[in-house]
Amino acid sequence: MTDDLATKLNVDVPHSARVWNYWLGGKDNFAADRAVGDQVKAVFPEIVDAARQTRAFLGRAVTFLAGERGIRQFLDVGTGLPTVDNTHEVAQRVAPEAKIVYVDNDPLVLSHARALLASTPEGVTTYIDRDLKDARAVIAEARHTLDFTQPVALMLLGVMGHVESPDEARAIVRALVDELPSGSYLTMSDGTATSERVIESHRQYNESGAVPYHLREVADFRSFFDGLELVEPGVVPIPQWRPAGATEVVVDGYAGVARKP
Repeated sequence: MTDDLATKLNVDVPHSARVWNYWLGGKDNFAADRAVGDQVKAVFPEIVDAARQTRAFLGRAVTFLAGERGIRQFLDVGTGLPTVDNTHEVAQRVAPEAKIVYVDNDPLVLSHARALLASTPEGVTTYIDRDLKDARAVIAEARHTLDFTQPVALMLLGVMGHVESPDEARAIVRALVDELPSGSYLTMSDGTATSERVIESHRQYNESGAVPYHLREVADFRSFFDGLELVEPGVVPIPQWRPAGATEVVVDGYAGVARKP
């Protein structure tokens, strides 16, 4: 780790990516992260299920896109800390030649991504340091790796909640999708304000000093897919998007995959 990077990483302040890593059972977290993670779990124990179900959704969606839909290019924006079954690992198991571009603007994520996100010899995995709010810059850098004359799968998993305004969040997603060619896909999941306990848990989380996360109303989340062709089963609770088998897990979060006409 460089001295410049080390100065940007404060282990005494909770960090959203590290708290998420803690809920997933990872090791890249510190006492401040675990304290906030435990505080949220005390109010809303299902947050651990939500984190793990979101990760499982990533695996199902990428497998579907690389397999059934033949997508070979993935743009994963706001990727967070690498854990297990990252986008490139899932995609390249199906198609070793797949190309994946990860995007984040967090120094902690940057340090881990560059160290751990190794591609297959046939494919490409790279990381760019950009803010998702700057769609043109994200796409401009992604073009160095991805061919935008061919379909691209845009992944926005658990990231748009960091944008407070629903209107601003929709504008950001629309700006990114507008840059994609026809036949591309938008894959999204986010926490939703579907229970009083999840609302209270996020209120406490947002007061912890970590980057705030704003829950969406379900209708607001559905609106991200306006103008796109939803893949069955549509916009549904995260565990219900094409599960491998019957599931009784309930989480306060929705997900969907849609094709750009």
